[in-house]
Amino acid sequence: MSLSSNEIPGAFDVGAPAYDKLVGANPGYHDHLRLSAQRMRIADQGRGLRLLDAGCGTGASTAALLAVAPEAEIVAVDASEGMLAQARAKAWPTSVSFVQSRIEDLADAGVVGPFDGILAAYLIRNVTDRDGQLRRFCELLRPGGTLAVHEYSVRDSKLATAVWNAVCTAIIIPSGRLRSGDASLYTYLRRSVNTFDGVRAFRHRMAANGFESVRSETMPGWQRNIVHTFVGQAPR
Repeated sequence: MSLSSNEIPGAFDVGAPAYDKLVGANPGYHDHLRLSAQRMRIADQGRGLRLLDAGCGTGASTAALLAVAPEAEIVAVDASEGMLAQARAKAWPTSVSFVQSRIEDLADAGVVGPFDGILAAYLIRNVTDRDGQLRRFCELLRPGGTLAVHEYSVRDSKLATAVWNAVCTAIIIPSGRLRSGDASLYTYLRRSVNTFDGVRAFRHRMAANGFESVRSETMPGWQRNIVHTFVGQAPR
């Protein structure tokens, strides 16, 4: 089944109750999110900073930001009511707030800049206008602020592509069907990763949409060359 961008929040609503257990079975999932947050190079535990968690889901990326910036204000946003319900049910300090909104509609939801940093985990692949969203992120950041995109990208590596598709076929899609009764979100995941930008292409996309000093690093373990952190700075 193919999902449109408008159908993705609803698919996440369906998968929300089982989502934490599914990703928890992925070795390194939470460690890798924290690694992307660390690669933002947030100073002084985030004291005095304002951070955006764009596409927070059930709060795993929010927890990653909180671990490296416990003194920061964190605004976590997601379009899926079901995912946000899972996130809000967890214990958070008062410095963390959750907002339901499509990432394209932040201003309508009262989420405005400037932010000192943005973490977008498993998000940009799912938006219709990637270039436009990157430009909006750049506009939301203070001069010199950091965007970290934590995302799948396999097109530059035949081995990574083969491993990704094997894991999807043998583990991710059957597990998603078993736990949620609906595999559409996970078949969409497989397809969307296969068609997303390669690493070099996405670095170029970030640079073309206003970001400076763009760099990327992959993850250790089985997701080497499958999941990456892409980091760039808004112009000073």
